[in-house]
Order: sequence, then structure tokens, then C-alpha cells
Amino acid sequence: MKNVSIFTQKDSDKLAKVNINTLFDLALCIPNSYEDLQVYTHITGSSQFLDVSINSIRKSDKVLTLSMFCHNLGFTVEANFFSYRPYVLRQFVEGERYYLFGKVLCTSGHCKVSHPKKIDTFGFISSVYKCKIKNTDFKKLITKYLTHINLSDLGLNSTFIDNLIEIHFPRSQVYDKNDLPFDMINTLKYIELYNHMKILKDKKRYFKSHKMLKANIDYYKDSLEFKLTSDQINAISDVESDLLKDTAAKRMIVGDVGSGKTMVILASAFISGKDKSILMAPTTILANQLFDEANKILKHLNIALVTNKTSKKEDLSKYDFLIGTHALLYRDLPNVALVMVDEQHRFGTAQRNLLEKLVSKNDKRPHYLQFSATPIPRTQAMIDSSHIDVSLITQTPFKKDIESTVIHKEDFSDLLLHIEEEISHDRQVLIIYPLVEENEAFEYQALLEGRLFWEKNFDDVYVTHGKDKDKEKVLEQFRDKGKILLATTVVEVGISLPKLSTIIIVGAERLGLSTLHQLRGRVSRTGLKGYCYLYTNSQKSPRLEQFCKTTNGFDIAALDLKFRKSGDILVGREQSGESFKFVDLAEDEDIVKSVKEDLTKKLELF
Repeated sequence: MKNVSIFTQKDSDKLAKVNINTLFDLALCIPNSYEDLQVYTHITGSSQFLDVSINSIRKSDKVLTLSMFCHNLGFTVEANFFSYRPYVLRQFVEGERYYLFGKVLCTSGHCKVSHPKKIDTFGFISSVYKCKIKNTDFKKLITKYLTHINLSDLGLNSTFIDNLIEIHFPRSQVYDKNDLPFDMINTLKYIELYNHMKILKDKKRYFKSHKMLKANIDYYKDSLEFKLTSDQINAISDVESDLLKDTAAKRMIVGDVGSGKTMVILASAFISGKDKSILMAPTTILANQLFDEANKILKHLNIALVTNKTSKKEDLSKYDFLIGTHALLYRDLPNVALVMVDEQHRFGTAQRNLLEKLVSKNDKRPHYLQFSATPIPRTQAMIDSSHIDVSLITQTPFKKDIESTVIHKEDFSDLLLHIEEEISHDRQVLIIYPLVEENEAFEYQALLEGRLFWEKNFDDVYVTHGKDKDKEKVLEQFRDKGKILLATTVVEVGISLPKLSTIIIVGAERLGLSTLHQLRGRVSRTGLKGYCYLYTNSQKSPRLEQFCKTTNGFDIAALDLKFRKSGDILVGREQSGESFKFVDLAEDEDIVKSVKEDLTKKLELF
């Protein structure tokens, strides 16, 4: 159970070149195929062991033919070597006995084997590895290190050990690596997850906090004009416990669209109080919204909004709570006890780290909280918790009433009637286009094409997209006086549009379900009846149909994972490139849970 490599330095260097650093890494390099060298007295239909004596040798320019008696089969077999090299002829002598390996085919009582391989040993099943290390050398490493004793020292139970040994050293059965027995697959999944999560856990770094923070959080809760959900209360309790420690907190709070993460942010700032806190938001609009909310609820704190428009002469040290955009990274910041980042995935790792370092002192760090409105499956939350604490907010303060429908070209006239009806009741409509400009290879209309139709037939139509330098200004103008907004997915996160009742997503099948959910979350923000129309040219789209049946972001994330077979998350068949070989995060929640529980017991593996 020691955290020490059992490999010799020479072997360690060799294995490191193929990214094998632990015994678990080595164990997960299962055979690509097997050679069955057991002795059979019948033709198996696959390559098999042949115990032969050479009767005669015939050769021509292109073919070497051996007539040989096969002792284990009991009859004569002809071996053919086509376009053979001279060294092949030198391997055989008439009257001598050899062990060969090849596939015997018989027609009309005449049996042949093409290009049999000469072997030295038999009576077992030999594993064949597909690795950048030579197969014979790799097999020696497997035999040397993959032993009952070594695997037991890793803390593996006997069932897992027996399964692993059987995979690498089968006793009597040849396995298909793509169709292994259930218990063997589960063993590989467990080991792969344990290896991965243990590495994450080892990477977790601990720093002393600037200060242990404590406040009467009941005072904050009682000051609100509404009741918090149990998930919000639990998340606040998690934060409260974190901030009490002399170790700097590192927590991610993941909440569905409209789940009320803002109340957790403000509760955290309340706990920090006069010891100061910072919140970095991805857009000026979002920073403004958070600033307005903070001023309503945290009236006892001196709060500042920091954007590119904020004077650089402003003394920020006099404020208790700084709310800003990335402009914060270019200011002289006071020492603060708490740093928070909203929509953390919108910032690069370097930006998030820089903000933390700007307010760190010596070897001490501020408590650090990051918030995300992109729900993740529970399997991912459990894996993430190996290196960062995680709180999930799965509930919403009020049930959203959103009707989601897949529509096609023939539904356009009905869609227009719906838009006219909503506008007549002073409600707003958002239309999302997949592209800004026309593309002949693309089957959907682009935003700049579509605007001609909407501006001709409707008043107060606003247009924005990712390249629009004035997009935040356009969004604000639309919020206050617009009827229809044409945009790309630039509005996926952040803006609050209280009057928005309808969203239409063009080419919906091109987007991930999590993105669709984020877009759908723009409507029905204040309890308004909402409508989401998914426009597609695909006549059948079971993925979109399933999406329409739920509005729960965590269910959507699990569904997205299922359809994409472990899609765009931390690791494992992900957009980051590296992939799990055996684990399917959409199906293996129980195994993830089991691994997490074992890691929590602090087993000293490796």
C-alpha cells in the first residue's frame, strides 16, 4: 500500500515512454488478442498448435511447400510459404520435428496451412499486446510485475486480482477484448476509475487560508423576502463549513439555469463581510445584474462594480465586496478573504489562477469558490470531487412552465401566428441562428439572411452575434424595448430577459443537449409561460424528442452523456482528447460511487 513505484528505474523509463506510470496503468493495457497454443487433436477453425515432422520439402521461385505429418491431429498437412525469403527455407530440414502455429483449412480431404509460425513452447494461451514496446519485451514486463502479491499490495480484493490475472494469463479460454465477461469488464472499469481518481486526489493542493470566516448566516436567510430551496441551503452550509477552516476552500457550486446560485454567491459574500470578497463575472451585463442584487440584499456592505469603464484611480481597498469583469485582473486589488468566479468555464484557467494569485499573500490563499450554470451528471460530480469539493443545486425556486416542441418547415406559418400572439401581449421572442453569414455548404439560413425577413415583417427587431462589439448594449436595448432578438449562441449564458417567453433554435440538432438547455433557460425566468421551438430539417430526431420531455438540467446532462457516449466532460471520451478505455460515464454511476467510497476511506494505494 505504499505510494512508491515498484518498477525498476530501467523498466520505469521504458514504460514512461508509452505513458505507463503505475502498476494500474500496466494492468489496464490488456491483450489485443490471444494465441491459443493448447494441444488439440482436432481442427479448431482458428490458428492452433501443430506438432509436425517434415516428410518432404519442395521449392520453386515463388512457393515453398512442406509436406508434414501432424502428430496431434494424426494426419498429413501441407504448409505453403508464398514469395518466401531464403531464411524461411533455412528453418526446416527433412525428417526433423517442429512446433508450428497456424490455421488449418481442409478441402476434399486435403489439408493446408499458409505461412505457419515456428514456435518454441506450447500448452498454454499466449497474450498478444499492441504496444509501442516490442511484444516479447512487454510480455516480460507484464509477467514480472502483474502478480498476485503486487496487485494485493495495491489494496485490490481477490476477485479483482483473479479477474486481472485471467485477462492477461488465460488458463483455458481465449477472450475477445471487445466482448469480455461482465465481471472482467467491471474489474477494468473499477481499476481505471480508481487509478484516475487517485491521481486527481494526489494533485489536490492545500494552502493556509488568509482567515477563518464566520457569520450568523441565519440573519442573512431571515433578511430575504423569499424562502430558499433545500439545495440552496445545503450549498450555503457547505460554503459555511469551508470558510470556517484554516485551509483555503476550493469548491465548485453547480446549479441549473434559474436555480438561484446568486443567493449562494451573496450568502458567501455575507459570511466574508468586512474581511472582503471579490466576484468575477464573464460579462458586464451579468456583473451589473449581480451588483444590483448585492446592493438590495447586502446593504451593510460597501460594494463596488469594476468594469473597463471604472476609473483606474479608484481606491478599491475601501470596499468590502468587489463585483467585476476580467477588468479586475488589471487593477490593484486589496487582500481579500474570499474569491468567487461566476460562470467559471467562461474564463481560462490562467485568468482564474491569476485572480487568485493577485490576492494571495506569501503561502496563504483566499478561499476560492467557482460557480457554473452548466449541470453535470452525478457521475462527473463524484469524479470532480476527487480534486475539488462540489455542491449541486438541482432544484429551482419555482417550477418553470416551458413547452418544448420539435418543428419543421411545414410548421412555419403556425410559428408566425404564435410569435404575433406573444408580441401582442408585450412578450419577447428570441431566435437563435447557427451561423452569422451565408454558407453554401450549410443547409440552414444564416442570421444576416434571416434578418431581412424579420425586419420587413416586424417592428423592434434587434440583431447581435459573437463578433458584435456592441452586443452587450444591443442586449440591454432589446431587454428594455425590443420585440424580437436575432442572435447566435452568444446569449447562452448570463442575460436576464424577464419578458422573454419564446425561443426558437434553428438547426437544433447541431447543438449539444446541454447547450440547448442553457438556451431554453433564457425563457420563463420569472414564472412566465415559456415556449421552446427546436427547428430542424431532420425528419427523425429521437435525441431532440427526449430533450423536450424534461426541463431538469441534470437529467439533460445525463441524457447528453448517454447520446454522446461520455461526451464533453472532465476526462474520458471527451473533447479534451484523452479517453477512458473501459468506463462509460453514462452507465457506470454505481462503479464511480464505489470507487469514491473506497477513496474516501483513504486507502494508501500504489
